[in-house]
Amino acid sequence: MRRRFPASQIVPVTLSALLASAWLCSGVLAQNSLPAASAEDRAEARAIFKQLIEINTTDTPLGNVTTATAAMQKRFLDAGFPAADVHLLGPDARKQNLVVRFRAGGTPTEKPVLFLCHMDVVEALRSDWSTDPFQFVEKDGYYYGRGTQDMKNSDAALVETFLRLHREGYKPKRDLILALTADEEGGKFNGAEWLVREHRELVDAAYVINPDAGGIELDHGRAVVADVEATEKVYSDFQITATNRGGHSSLPRPDNAIYELTAALNKLAAFAFPFEMNEVTRTYFKNLAAQETGQTQADIRAVLASPPDLAAAARLGVEPSFNANFRTTCVATRLSAGHANNALPQTAQAIVNCRIFPGHSPEEIRKQLIGIFGDDKLSVKFVSDAGVVSDTAPDRKAMAPPAPIPEVFAPLTRLTQAIWPGTPVTPVMENGASDSIYFAQAGIPSYGYSAIALERDDERAHGRDERLPVDSFWKSLDFFHSFLKAEGKSTE
Repeated sequence: MRRRFPASQIVPVTLSALLASAWLCSGVLAQNSLPAASAEDRAEARAIFKQLIEINTTDTPLGNVTTATAAMQKRFLDAGFPAADVHLLGPDARKQNLVVRFRAGGTPTEKPVLFLCHMDVVEALRSDWSTDPFQFVEKDGYYYGRGTQDMKNSDAALVETFLRLHREGYKPKRDLILALTADEEGGKFNGAEWLVREHRELVDAAYVINPDAGGIELDHGRAVVADVEATEKVYSDFQITATNRGGHSSLPRPDNAIYELTAALNKLAAFAFPFEMNEVTRTYFKNLAAQETGQTQADIRAVLASPPDLAAAARLGVEPSFNANFRTTCVATRLSAGHANNALPQTAQAIVNCRIFPGHSPEEIRKQLIGIFGDDKLSVKFVSDAGVVSDTAPDRKAMAPPAPIPEVFAPLTRLTQAIWPGTPVTPVMENGASDSIYFAQAGIPSYGYSAIALERDDERAHGRDERLPVDSFWKSLDFFHSFLKAEGKSTE
């Protein structure tokens, strides 16, 4: 039986020695190539990818996760997976999750490996895009569509990998589980949280691989670093409200609700939360420094010094992904105000989205926002994932990094080196948020890695014209096929 790491044992203080050994993989393994998917396998993977992109799975009246999970259920049943191992279930008819179990060839002596993938996507407006976001478009070496980066690419790759291994007659020594879930991006029916709470027996595992995080950072086509999520920020939304007596628009006053709100948001835009580092981000930048050159390399080394050079941090922080690794970030994402074109607004409201650096809680940041705004006429309230507004926020802090298990990182490193030779594998702090937190809270280690290679300046998840390099999809497909075989340890 493999050792499990209960939450009480996953503590940052033990990480230093582990980082020095298991995480710091510098790419010195022999170069080799992975078995490539056949033309037939690629055609099926592309068809699955296209099918998923063209099913609207947003948390809107037009979206339906069940349409997508039911379509994948049909593929598994048609392929011959036993109905008892293909579970479509959830607390809402439109938010059904799919859990598929690939059975071991004999009596397993080790707990399963769970691959966790969410199926929902963020809303996308046709008017914002140059293509229809819910049409799968291939052009200029890219696949376009909502979810091509986040994260229907990995959904499709893992569905295809399970189907391919089944066709090949593969017999793993341990069960492999694929969970395709709802509402990771928001909504009332988070599938990962619900499965852990209500059907732990279906998703209980030795550890989780979550492709919603991690991957290969490219710099003009050069693989710089392979990121594996070790911890993540805490996602929080806050509702900022300004109220005023209003009045006739022919008699403008500087104290109307819109002016009060925008003054507060301008203060936030000019504010930088304090510079911070932890063992995960420090290790990430140490590995990155060996790959960079020139001013960027010098600045990274300067921020790693004691004390850190804050001028160097400011220069690096011009790059959003670096800045997000250095601090809590908060930004206004939605605005609404007024009730008539010819009236001063009586109410103006904004949603401020924060990604909170580990060690701080949403309630701590809510109070800090109040101080930044410095206006007691504003209210600052917390908004839950289900949209419930409350006067205070949770005290929950980020998940602690799990210990790097050799059975995960040995094949992950070897296979990464086979595709991207010489690329260091390093822990990272996920600047967004993922469903890994629910498994970490349940004592199941979770590691974020997608094997997707993206240019640093082409991060389009949640944004306009989301796209994925075609070649990146094929490489991730080859990676997962070899990785699942390594994790399953065939009985053949």
